[in-house]
Amino acid sequence: MTNTANPQASTHTPFLNRRQRLLAQLGDGVAIVPTAPERVRNRDTQHPYRFDSYFWYLSGFPEPEAVLVLLGASSAAPARSLLFCRSKNVERETWDGFRYGPEAAKEAFAFDEAWPIEELDRRLPELIADRETLWHSFGDDSAWDARIFSAMATVRGMARAGRRPPRTLQDLRAPLDAMRLVKDRHEIGIMRRAADIASAGHARAMRNCRPGMAEYELEAELTHEFRRRGADGHAYSPIVAGGANACILHYVDNRRLLADSALVLIDAGCEVEGYAADITRTFPVNGRFTPAQRDVYEIVLAAQAAAVAAIRPGVPFAAYHDAALRVLTQGLIDLKILAGSVDGAIESEAYKPWYMHRTGHWLGLDVHDAGDYKSGEAWTTLAPGMTLTVEPGLYLRPGEGVPPELTGIGIRIEDDVLVTADGAHVYTTAPKSIAEIEEVMLRGSDAP
Repeated sequence: MTNTANPQASTHTPFLNRRQRLLAQLGDGVAIVPTAPERVRNRDTQHPYRFDSYFWYLSGFPEPEAVLVLLGASSAAPARSLLFCRSKNVERETWDGFRYGPEAAKEAFAFDEAWPIEELDRRLPELIADRETLWHSFGDDSAWDARIFSAMATVRGMARAGRRPPRTLQDLRAPLDAMRLVKDRHEIGIMRRAADIASAGHARAMRNCRPGMAEYELEAELTHEFRRRGADGHAYSPIVAGGANACILHYVDNRRLLADSALVLIDAGCEVEGYAADITRTFPVNGRFTPAQRDVYEIVLAAQAAAVAAIRPGVPFAAYHDAALRVLTQGLIDLKILAGSVDGAIESEAYKPWYMHRTGHWLGLDVHDAGDYKSGEAWTTLAPGMTLTVEPGLYLRPGEGVPPELTGIGIRIEDDVLVTADGAHVYTTAPKSIAEIEEVMLRGSDAP
């Protein structure tokens, strides 16, 4: 594959600020942050490259074969950030596209130093020697663990010269996860753009849906709109599930034909500058909800509204799931699928055959983004700047207690939400109410 573009570095200020924040936490320590390796199918066929999220969060540097080394302030020197990257190579650029090289990368991305990647193993022992703590994502990549331990062994061999390896090893993901959990203004702006593009993709799929289409044809409509509007591609493998396929939570075959009277569930989001949108919409293939479909849809929609209303600073992460669960459980009782009280059905988990997942997750550079949900028995407390999904659903697979007219209905509604100082802001905008969906589908593919 060829790439002749010469990309321009985006503003480096947010990445520089994050490096400085992390360096302030490292003390007299050193952090080693490699990017993701390239995936090569064979000598001549490569997959599209995607950087490591932690590396990108701190660097904004898009190329493979790169490592960030952060040196905390010591009595001998101030804090520094070093990049090791591929050397400038005009011949390789003819085949693989533009590469910065250390000199240009240092200037463009505001590193204190930059070196060829070939220099890393030689320089690493000196960089880690006499540091109090070595920070790395230990256990994530055995080859990298071995590389670091080899450098430490080299430093131990310098004992007679008065050098020593770091005294302690720490998991770098702990401080980085806490940082990534609260998005800065730069991140929120990108995520809003991803959400706008993903919302347009879902609207396009609704406008172009017709009975007899294949699920993959609707997937193609999403892909078209994502790329047309400048997204990097899908943030994850899209789910396009017609009829009872929607009751399979991770259905990704997307090969069946769409029946006239069925619903179709689409769970799809795009990625922009590394950040994900994550949206699910469920709508009738022929553009009109049946009474039974309408009844189930309104329950799920009400559950989502209750969940969003429960999101605000100072409440535990679990609060919005609990709010959605009460509405869904009451809905199952109203549909005559469950009997008894809401409290009893929740306590006994009688609802679980039809609602088996939690109501959302963190969202950001990864679709299921970094950050703790719970520490011991205590749920993480929501704070302004956190971003999460809200995605209640009901999946009425054939089975005891499901009326025939409801059998095979699977509905999930998912939006992306920013926790604000006074509550929650839903920043995905794909049509969602029954009236909105039916109007969009009635206008069809000729609508903007």
